[in-house]
Amino acid sequence: MRYRPRRLRRNQAIRSMVRENHLRPEDLIQPLFVKEGGSVPQAVPSMPGVFQLPLDQLVEEGRKARDAGLGGVILFGIPEGKDPEGSEAWHAEGIIQQAVRRLKEAVPDLYVIVDACFCEYTDHGHCGVLRQDGVVDNDLTLDNLRKAVVSYAEAGADMVAPSGMMDGMVDAIRSALDESGYYELPVMAYTAKYSSTYYGPFRDAAESAPSHGDRRGYQMDPANGREAVRELELDEAEGADIVMVKPGLAFMDVVLRLRQSTDLPVAVYNVSGEYSMIKAAAERGWIDERGVVLETLTGFKRAGADLILTYHALDAAAWLRGEA
Repeated sequence: MRYRPRRLRRNQAIRSMVRENHLRPEDLIQPLFVKEGGSVPQAVPSMPGVFQLPLDQLVEEGRKARDAGLGGVILFGIPEGKDPEGSEAWHAEGIIQQAVRRLKEAVPDLYVIVDACFCEYTDHGHCGVLRQDGVVDNDLTLDNLRKAVVSYAEAGADMVAPSGMMDGMVDAIRSALDESGYYELPVMAYTAKYSSTYYGPFRDAAESAPSHGDRRGYQMDPANGREAVRELELDEAEGADIVMVKPGLAFMDVVLRLRQSTDLPVAVYNVSGEYSMIKAAAERGWIDERGVVLETLTGFKRAGADLILTYHALDAAAWLRGEA
């Protein structure tokens, strides 16, 4: 037996030396939910450890993310008022616009990404303007998306991340930002966002469940893989700076497909259902939470992800620093 693979596994020193993939705090992005009104954080029952934050508490969470060395945060807004178009999404004094300004004033070196979608802002919970037949009108939604992303840029956002899966959304956003002078602001596209049952807890946190129907008319079929590459080609041609796969755990093959098909940075969203399953099992003592989280996040890196959006980000950063 001339070759023994165990030679390179004998101790921590050699294992570290030949490790192929590395997980770092700066690879992680923490999602944060900010809610208009109120003065105390509201726990999300289906997501242990996750809260809807008032503006003042948001700043403290931003400082924690900065001090932990995370890559940044991504914001989701929950307004007090909703309407059929989701007009609070582009209001100059909307909850997200206030949140971005507060964070950039208090924690200027924190990288702030804004999710750009309308499901939290519409009274029907869909990701855009509805036609009379109840179908989302793609192009009218793009008009509103243009207004929203410019307002986020004006508030001081460092990046926008369109997640509604509207056709042509990256092109619309890129054009609107460039025309308004924000040509240096990057776009992280939710390139392959699947119509997934893993999103359930998020809809509790963002108060964004559809009042009727579902989102299969614009989000992707979980059975499809090749379609993700076509979406990648479109987003890349339209000017996306980063491309994303959502969810993550059941779609690592899609992360790999995108990694093999582009030189752009690839992100993956470790979504609410994936988070809550781990938390629930850990609370029952069925799994080692630290080990499972770090193994899962490393799996995303191995599949080809450069960035990971995850509700585990703060905990994972502490574990990576060797903290209990």
